[in-house]
Amino acid sequence: MAELRWFVLRAVSGQEKKVKAYLEAEAVEMGVVEFMPQVLIPMEKVIEMKKGVKTTREKTHIPGYIFINADLENAGVMHVITGAPSFIGFLGIDRKMIGKQKPNPLPDSEVKRLLGQTDDLSTADARLQVSFLTGESVKVIDGPFNGFVGNVQTVHEDQKKLDVNVVIFGRNTPVSLSFTQVEKQL
Repeated sequence: MAELRWFVLRAVSGQEKKVKAYLEAEAVEMGVVEFMPQVLIPMEKVIEMKKGVKTTREKTHIPGYIFINADLENAGVMHVITGAPSFIGFLGIDRKMIGKQKPNPLPDSEVKRLLGQTDDLSTADARLQVSFLTGESVKVIDGPFNGFVGNVQTVHEDQKKLDVNVVIFGRNTPVSLSFTQVEKQL
């Protein structure tokens, strides 16, 4: 029976999906899928506001790293991994030292945290990636103040909310709005 452990591979940043696809295809072709059943790239969903339009995209949570559940005692698995394009090495071991040093598996507590974290990321609401500055001019695009323009007074990053001064009937009126209800004025 194969002793499967989790290891961290380093890859060229931006090439993680290419490396994952290669590893999975080669594992099937070489017949070592049972010794390398899972390759994981932790991803997160990010919402961006561009020209008043919300777009959701997936972003690599930890750029340059791939997590692999494998039995590295199997020569076929090591051949597949070391032959991957854009593969730099294992965490803590340079590619040149792979034959001389044995990669350290992740501790079980880290594996549980990693798997729990990636499950949370796939089911949780996407994270909003917008930054606002105090004094910045914004336009309200949603809610009862739709169409109004105001200035940011306070940014609450943790709550993803802004305090905005909006001019209503000639008076400055403080309004609390979420990041998704406003867009930056150019």
